[in-house]
Amino acid sequence: MALFDFRKSGPSGPVAAPPSSPVPPMEDLLRLVLEEGASDLHLSVGTPPALRRHGRLVKLSTNALTPEDTERLARAITSEANFARVNEQGSVDFGFSYKDQDRFRVSVYRQQGSVALALRIIPKRMMSIEEIGLPPAVRQLLETPRGLILVTGPTGSGKTTSLASMLDAINTTRDSHIITIEDPIEYVHAHKLGIINQREVGVDVPSFPDGLRRALRQDPDVILVGEMRDLETMETAITAAETGHLVFSTLHTTGAARTVDRIVDAFPSTQQEQIRVQLAANLKAVLSQILIPTLDGHGRVAAFELMINTPSVAALIRDNKTFRIANDILTGSKYGMISLEASLVEHYLTGLISYEQVLTKAQDQQAAIQLIGGQKPRRR
Repeated sequence: MALFDFRKSGPSGPVAAPPSSPVPPMEDLLRLVLEEGASDLHLSVGTPPALRRHGRLVKLSTNALTPEDTERLARAITSEANFARVNEQGSVDFGFSYKDQDRFRVSVYRQQGSVALALRIIPKRMMSIEEIGLPPAVRQLLETPRGLILVTGPTGSGKTTSLASMLDAINTTRDSHIITIEDPIEYVHAHKLGIINQREVGVDVPSFPDGLRRALRQDPDVILVGEMRDLETMETAITAAETGHLVFSTLHTTGAARTVDRIVDAFPSTQQEQIRVQLAANLKAVLSQILIPTLDGHGRVAAFELMINTPSVAALIRDNKTFRIANDILTGSKYGMISLEASLVEHYLTGLISYEQVLTKAQDQQAAIQLIGGQKPRRR
């Protein structure tokens, strides 16, 4: 991790300085996140403030934070009610706007008896499906009148951004009523051709399951459940998809097969066969994504796996043969499917990522090697 002086910047980025500057106020730190194009800000006792830039943590050249520093910085952006939750429950998540323009998602939490913070910038401009680089078949999926579409991947892989672009596409092109249940609200959507109502857990609704159940009585066409965290949310989301709604949600899984298994395994063994049948009938697609640092070190690029629920895939889900789904994805390009390996190899051949990254991130290294064959990266 490098150290740099947030007050100075040269043509190639921040300039090194002795790590002895006082800790700046929260407003300066937030401004720095925006100026440096960082994605996250971390504040923890015993270390200087740190930014995440292009996937790497970079510590500022300031004094290490004290317990008094982190509490002062937290209180600068946290309401009394939310701070009381930190003391009572150990943590709180919320969103807030900086200067009425840029929006941050914040997690304030206790660690070793002191306060720590993690802040993530929510880009103020909604990216389009094409700008993100989502597979072309995604646009077709958005025309589906009902069913369940899942976006999966590790924390920080861009799931929220992908979902926001999908909802914006629906909001722009269809006269749909969209309801979101989020914890917290990140991207703020405006009414366009559709109507969109966003409900925040802990503010507008007590929980994901409760928000989802209530949404079914609010005449929605499209429902976004920020995360399927528990069995009750999963069960209600599947039922909502089954009863004529288009439902979007996320899971912290990688790959379609693991996603299906994760949902099925969350249920008691007596219900698992029924859930497989329901998923086979109502799951429309699983989009898995990861973010990879680019070769030039100036950003990250998303790689995707897209599984579309064809009759063959539905049979594999129903018959508990999810281990064969990867093969259907590899051979399903005519349906718009793409394997993670094919996405990684495409980025490698266009010179965006390294060969090592392909092998590290691939779920099936041999498949990736075969796709590359003797091809060399094309010059950018």
